[in-house]
Amino acid sequence: MRRPLVLAAAAATLLCAGCSTTDAGNRDKSAAGSSSSSPSSGSGSAVRAAVAALREDRAGFRQKFELEGEGQVYVLTITGGFDFAADKGHLAVDLPGGAIDHSDQIFADSKIYISGVQGIGEDTWGVMSRGQAKAHYLLRAPLNDPEHVLQQIAAMRKISREGEENIQGVRAVRYRGILDHRTITLRMAPDVRTKMNQARDTLGSDLPVFADAWVDGQGRLVQIRMSVNMSGARVTLTMALSDIGEPVRVTVPRAADTVPVTEVGGILNG
Repeated sequence: MRRPLVLAAAAATLLCAGCSTTDAGNRDKSAAGSSSSSPSSGSGSAVRAAVAALREDRAGFRQKFELEGEGQVYVLTITGGFDFAADKGHLAVDLPGGAIDHSDQIFADSKIYISGVQGIGEDTWGVMSRGQAKAHYLLRAPLNDPEHVLQQIAAMRKISREGEENIQGVRAVRYRGILDHRTITLRMAPDVRTKMNQARDTLGSDLPVFADAWVDGQGRLVQIRMSVNMSGARVTLTMALSDIGEPVRVTVPRAADTVPVTEVGGILNG
């Protein structure tokens, strides 16, 4: 029962204004000297083209959000399918062992339908405008919106080609870059954005958030990863894509089974 509380506490530690500048500085130096190739506009073009192609297509996906802190690793998974061209999709969020360990979310008609919202009936869905949703944790998307992750990956900077790897049974080129402060705070709740601004001011530079994108020989995005390691807490978000081009079926809850909400909290909801 304590697991969501511990997870939230570790996330709060990562967002604190008193982040260690030593850890961040070492990571920056390591990143600057580790790449085998220099950043190039060609690498950036390849990533942006792959993201743009996916945003006009549909795919299945599996996200794994890992938070390591206080000697423990906590894993939250998000699985589903999304028709990015039609702006609709469905996903399931799971945190084994949590007080609330599962939530279903449906995206359609510029709205998000959320199950398991505290304060409303078990068989009732909360519904809110998609544009109204906010992110409450670093490297989490507003209500787990997978298109938000694509927006962030498309904004990668200082991108370098890191070679080829086997990802999900296919050969893909791995590109690595960084995410700037504007990108990692995109659509963050105001209170969380304030903490992020304080952390940046304490460090004297942007937080060391790294991003990776794997693109196959057909120019398709097959995997995405974002990560940050600060003050003894590490956060990693990995999103694997599959069944690209396959139909995505979405069943929208009946209006009678929904209740309007303006804000949804909890670790399951980003």
